[in-house]
Amino acid sequence: MPPRRTIVATVLATLAALGFMATLAAFAVVQGGLYDVSALRQHWKPAYAVLERAMEQSVRRHARQVQVPPLDDRTLALRGAACFRDKCVQCHGAPGVAQSDIGQSMQPLPGPLIDAARRWEPRELYWVTREGIRMSGMPAWEMHLSEEEIWSVVAFLQQLPHLSVQDYRQAIRRADAVQQAGFLSACGTERRVGPATRGGDVEQGRKLLYQKACNACHVIPGITGSETHVGPPLGDFGRRDTVAGVLPNTSENLARWLREPDAVKPGTAMPAMGLSAQDALDIAAYLAALR
Repeated sequence: MPPRRTIVATVLATLAALGFMATLAAFAVVQGGLYDVSALRQHWKPAYAVLERAMEQSVRRHARQVQVPPLDDRTLALRGAACFRDKCVQCHGAPGVAQSDIGQSMQPLPGPLIDAARRWEPRELYWVTREGIRMSGMPAWEMHLSEEEIWSVVAFLQQLPHLSVQDYRQAIRRADAVQQAGFLSACGTERRVGPATRGGDVEQGRKLLYQKACNACHVIPGITGSETHVGPPLGDFGRRDTVAGVLPNTSENLARWLREPDAVKPGTAMPAMGLSAQDALDIAAYLAALR
């Protein structure tokens, strides 16, 4: 029988060889374009099952510390009905309402939320709504809705399993009536129009830059994205003398440019991203730190 040291060395060499071959095969698949990325092709069932299981376990682990407020307030659920209609239905559908073309065509397919409250705890529904799900198309609504609006969606989801098609339509009509009467603002307005309550936060600014899709047009250090040349790279923004070539580079001027680019520089291709005053200060803090 070979010495123990020889057996261990043989096993390690075999594992290293297998790992190298697997890496080489993966490189060949990627570099050769062999993997079909077409959305017309479904995920393989084993791959889908693994991703689904990983998502479920991750949500349950990360949502354990969430403190759930009272959700039985009718006004909260009414606000949630409006937010659900405006922000969720296009991808997830509703009782008697099909998903939009976008929702129907996404891979993986966004599941219906009619029975979500039977499958997930309120704290888990809150976490998914607030944090989103990476590589699924599910956005992190923390950057678009207020904390109360996120919980209002969770409150409405508690009612959804018990609503018939007629009940759902009636809930949406009531929400519309309350909005038209001026007692309920449009979903997302509360966060967008709120005042700044603190100075700029660099880390929050970094999160906002990719949640607001700034890296779709700009190459930004610390933000993962494609090599894009639509807008100028922002790597040295903190050392620049001006904002958009027209204003001195200060936090206040940069925040103004981020919120109202066309007012600062008429005709600019830079769009208004619907940032709140606080969002703009946070992004300005991150960009000022790029040197």
